[in-house]
Amino acid sequence: MLYVFLPFRSSYSNCRKMASWNNVMTGTNSSIGQAPSFYLSGIPGCEDVQHFISIPFCVFYLIGIVGNCTVLHIIHTDKSLHEPMYYFLAMLSLTDMGMCISTLPTVLRTFWFDAKEIEMNTCIAQMYFIHTFSLMESAVLLAMAFDRYVAICDPLRYSSKLTPQCIVYIGVFIVIRCSTVLPVVLVHIPTFSFCHSPVLSHSFCLHQDVIQLTCSDISFNVLYGLFVVAFYWGVDSLGIFLSYALILCSVLHIASQGGKLKALSTCVSHICAVLILYVPMIGLSLVHRFAKHSSPIIHITMADIYLLVPPVLNPVIYSVKTKQIRQGFLGILLSKRIGLAQT
Repeated sequence: MLYVFLPFRSSYSNCRKMASWNNVMTGTNSSIGQAPSFYLSGIPGCEDVQHFISIPFCVFYLIGIVGNCTVLHIIHTDKSLHEPMYYFLAMLSLTDMGMCISTLPTVLRTFWFDAKEIEMNTCIAQMYFIHTFSLMESAVLLAMAFDRYVAICDPLRYSSKLTPQCIVYIGVFIVIRCSTVLPVVLVHIPTFSFCHSPVLSHSFCLHQDVIQLTCSDISFNVLYGLFVVAFYWGVDSLGIFLSYALILCSVLHIASQGGKLKALSTCVSHICAVLILYVPMIGLSLVHRFAKHSSPIIHITMADIYLLVPPVLNPVIYSVKTKQIRQGFLGILLSKRIGLAQT
């Protein structure tokens, strides 16, 4: 989890960046100073087939964007879904779309056109959106955990507690909480001096990837990163854990076995959404902390999984496990088939 903001140097990263530095910066001024631009990386050793590698990326992005747009359309058009649970699901879909769109331009540009140079301001803007939507995803999952807690532990006051106005307040609070934390640390990056090769480890910009290229003092960025990890990811994960601990206690007091299973079944989709966000994040942190000398493909693949898997799988999970969303998907597919048959 620390990898989200904190740098971990690895020997493979330094060697590969020095080799890439010699390739992309031949004939340029490599003296210590401001880095006007950085260079993104594809998958090392696969440069000749990166056009083919882009195909699964395109499929994942297409599924993520179209799937989440469809979920939003179903919730918007079906008035029976205008309930707190589905409002939070709409927030999750919006966040997932933001995650996809944040990395889409540079990933496809790197694989399709081998255009790896990115200006510093563009890189900073991208890392802002990537990290902000990542924080929002965690915050929305916490709100959804609270929704499940109220629905199961205090069902009689569910509607009175989670009113539309309350949900709007929660949404606004999530946006403000997650969008205002990063500028404090990102504004320092243009003032840094860069003495390492300006080649990044991924096909998108991440805070921890950029600051390990500088020779300036990054102690503030590291300490601030620890604060973000503890106050945001830590609080969110603790809140989700406590919510489900209380839910489990409440479910155990239900007399019938069928009632217990019915109560727990309403949480399956959300538990899956939590796992597909936190498991890749923890795995990515462990790889960068304890497997520094492993193949770069492992590091790159873990980062791609962390950013792509939640937006792709969330609409799939909710369409499979939630009857109303599944019926909405089937209704859209059937209407299109009928329209094609009539033409």
